[in-house]
Amino acid sequence: MYLGRVIGRVVATQQYEGLEGVPLQIVQPLDETGAPMGGSLVACSAISSGPGDLIHYVDGREAALALPNETFVPVDATILGFVEQAVVGNRDLASDLEPSR
Repeated sequence: MYLGRVIGRVVATQQYEGLEGVPLQIVQPLDETGAPMGGSLVACSAISSGPGDLIHYVDGREAALALPNETFVPVDATILGFVEQAVVGNRDLASDLEPSR
């Protein structure tokens, strides 16, 4: 599992069969200090997340298995849940309302 912050939403006019109704979010991966790490990515969302949310996600085969469909769908990352508290030093990452950039 990885730590990230949702920084946007994706609207797709066409979707792969099996991904109908699955929200797509833009996620900025974060390192252990809460700083942005690498480029952003598009992830399917198994929860109702939105911009600014601190989340945890999985990638690879686990990302496809985390979706509610019974068949395999080609996804690279899936958001699994919200991070309610993540404290690094004196800073609470979950209370930061603005996405890290």
